[in-house]
Amino acid sequence: MNKKRQKEIEKELKSRGLTKFQIDVLLSLCNVKKGNTITYKELAKLAGYPNAYRAVGSAMRINPMVPEIPCHRVIKSDGSAGNYSMGGTKKKLAMLMAEGAISQNMIGR
Repeated sequence: MNKKRQKEIEKELKSRGLTKFQIDVLLSLCNVKKGNTITYKELAKLAGYPNAYRAVGSAMRINPMVPEIPCHRVIKSDGSAGNYSMGGTKKKLAMLMAEGAISQNMIGR
């Protein structure tokens, strides 16, 4: 995502009353490209909050810009999908498969 679009997204998130932490997490998530995944712990570190990996899930749950801010790309450290508040785990897995981020044999994890 280019810098201009990222600034527009930041402005939109601020206008919706998100906290600095929530904005930092969601903007960091914008850097995870299609076909890739990141763990909650890695995203916390990327956002500048290395010990806040549990709070990352809370920040993503209020993501007002799905799917542009791709919270479906965040997975658990054990490689399992984790939760997805915008349609459940099955939808999250389907989206990751469509992007080529996971294969069919990972579905049972």
